[in-house]
Amino acid sequence: MKTTLDEMQALLAVIDCGTLSAAAEQLGQTTSGVSRALARLEQKLGTTLLTRTTRRLHLTAEGEAFVRQARHIVEAVETAEEQMALRRQRPAGRLRVDAAMPFVLHVIAPLVARYRDQFPDVALEVNSSERYIDLLERRTDLAIRIGPLADSTLHARLLGRCRLQLVAGPGYLQRHGMPDSLSALQRHTLLGFNEPESLNRWPVPGDDEGQLRIRPDIAASSGETLRRLAVEGAGITCLSDFLTHSDRAAGSLVPVLSAQTLDVFQSIHAVYYRNTAVSARVRSFLDVLAAEMQRAPFVPVA
Repeated sequence: MKTTLDEMQALLAVIDCGTLSAAAEQLGQTTSGVSRALARLEQKLGTTLLTRTTRRLHLTAEGEAFVRQARHIVEAVETAEEQMALRRQRPAGRLRVDAAMPFVLHVIAPLVARYRDQFPDVALEVNSSERYIDLLERRTDLAIRIGPLADSTLHARLLGRCRLQLVAGPGYLQRHGMPDSLSALQRHTLLGFNEPESLNRWPVPGDDEGQLRIRPDIAASSGETLRRLAVEGAGITCLSDFLTHSDRAAGSLVPVLSAQTLDVFQSIHAVYYRNTAVSARVRSFLDVLAAEMQRAPFVPVA
């Protein structure tokens, strides 16, 4: 576009105010500055927009046609700016959140209704991925990542840390007994992950960075699957407290080898791309989620 918004606004101010000096006062500019803007506009358009007399200014036929269109353009820009200002005050639009299914079920799902009550103009879309995803490729605004972060292109906000614990269902322990030592643990059915291998390091003394690396007798790709297998009495597993807290409180899962368990925690971060500003809707969800994590009984007090 050859013409600029400032030049259109200068022309409209002159028409509405009637004189260059009045238009300059309204725009907070000098009279000569407004006059130069009108001259540039006429030069770019290759036509005369205003005829000037000693007493007042008059639009030419071309000027009247241009002013009609210019008003629509300026009004559209002002409306867009107002809408952006309102969005900053009141979050709106689509928000795509991605997290592993266990985190979705045990942390995000319980707060969605409350979030929507506070921010009804946000269209929330929750997706589940067990692996790290490319946020841009998957058109994701915000992702929850559990464990160490490696991608330096991401902004990250620490939401909390969760302790890892060994657990089993009471039915399994009744049938097979409670292990009282690490050697006894090895004789039990162990439930672990099929990948990555790092998730099969359990927080009890061992040879792998001070922790025990297990070879699962039953392997699964999801922590939620392992949780359910343990509840059903299939064996002993090791999971984050956010996943097992409710089951432990209800007695459907029981801590195993508590005395030997090391203080090992998983960090939980919210991440988004470094080259994008945090929109009001992203910030609103982060604030609600962070507040939920601070209140959660499975997050240790700092």
